[in-house]
Parts: sequence; C-alpha cells; structure tokens
Amino acid sequence: MSRHAIASVTKLRNAFIALEAPPIFLAPALHTTVSFTTPRSQFSTSASRCLRTRDNNKNRGVSALRRTGLKYPVSMSAEPLPQPVLDPKKRSKIKVDENHGLYGFFNKGRTALSTPEEDYAFGRSWSVEELRHKSWEDLHSLWWVCVKERNRLATEKHERERLNAGHGELESQERDRAVRRTQRGIKHALTERWYAWEDAQKAAKRDPEINMRVTEGEPTYIPQDFEEEASDGIVNEQSRAAPAVA
Repeated sequence: MSRHAIASVTKLRNAFIALEAPPIFLAPALHTTVSFTTPRSQFSTSASRCLRTRDNNKNRGVSALRRTGLKYPVSMSAEPLPQPVLDPKKRSKIKVDENHGLYGFFNKGRTALSTPEEDYAFGRSWSVEELRHKSWEDLHSLWWVCVKERNRLATEKHERERLNAGHGELESQERDRAVRRTQRGIKHALTERWYAWEDAQKAAKRDPEINMRVTEGEPTYIPQDFEEEASDGIVNEQSRAAPAVA
C-alpha cells in the first residue's frame, strides 16, 4: 500500500470515529491512529553483514610474544641459528678487566649482596677536627670514596628489595649513616676554609703591605719596616765610608 493510500484510509477512519465512536475516555481503543514508518538510511552504506576479505598484510598473525615465527622465508633463513651452550665446560671464557669501574658497585667479594656481618663491620666516621688537617687532595679522594660506598649500598638495597631477602637492611642503614656523617664533616671543613679565605682576602685589601694587583716579577708582600731598616743601614754605611774633609 502506498503512502497516499494509507493517508486516505487514516483520514476516513478518523472522520468515522469522530461521528459514531464514544468519547476517548470511554473507549480509548477505538481512537488509535495508524502509524507507518519510512525507511531510513544507515550510517554506513556497506552491508551490515559481509564476509571478511584478506587485507594483504604479510605480517598478519606474526607475533614475537607467541613465537609464531615468520610465514615466509627471508634472506637470513638459510643461516643456521646459534645454539646455546648448556655445558659450562664448553663455554668460552670472556676476558674481563679486573679493575673495571663497575666493580665499584659491588663489595670486595664481588657478590650481589653482602652479609649483615660484612655490612656491620665498619669503623667510625671521620670527625671535623681530623678533617681540618687534611689537604685538598685528601678531602677530594675521601669524598669520592664515600660516594662509591653509598652507590654500593644503594645497589645492594635495590637488589635486596627485588629478591625480598628480609635481612641486612638495618646494618646497611647504619653503614650509610656513618658514611653520610663523614661527608657532612668534609663539607664543614671546606666551608670553614672558604670563610677563612674570604676573611684573608678582605684583610689583604686593607693591608698596605700586600699588593693585590701584582704583575709578573713583582713581590706580593712588601713589608714597610724592612724597607725603612734597609734604607737606614745603607745611609749609615755611606756616612762611615765617606772621607773626612780637612
């Protein structure tokens, strides 16, 4: 039935219901209208159910995680793959530098973790009074020894947390605390030297015997008392050596 015919039938039915039918609140079923739907276009013009076609992807289904392997040969397919050597006696020995810098992240035994007894066997930290008598080279060397020790402790801490070892944490913290006290003492001694150098520089600027703008070949410190004594001695010697006038 066409749309025009449906509209005509609906119009005649509504006119008939208006003349003979009771009110809508008495017989609501007689007052129903004929509704019709019109076809609507879908969002996609393609068929809703269609067969999947091959997308010409050569790597479809190849997975490195599932170890599916390649589906077609490549240039390296003819080359034999290296096989792991399971027997330790047949393995080749790799020459390693015994003094390699990465060994600084391990203990003397070069093991992954130190025992709690090894971490707890350490002396006291350096005091500030002892560090005041050290040279700049000694303080510099001691600072980097402390840095290497803290790096080693941090490496073992990370490995201990990874393995969930459950031991050695307290001893490692005590050792790290002693190393940090030594580093704090080094900073204290160097800060004192810095302040002393600043005070000496200010005093030298106010001292007339010190030349702060010295050039090459000139002395930095020229005491005035020595110049006066030297000049007086030269005058006395000249007066003694002069002949008497008749």
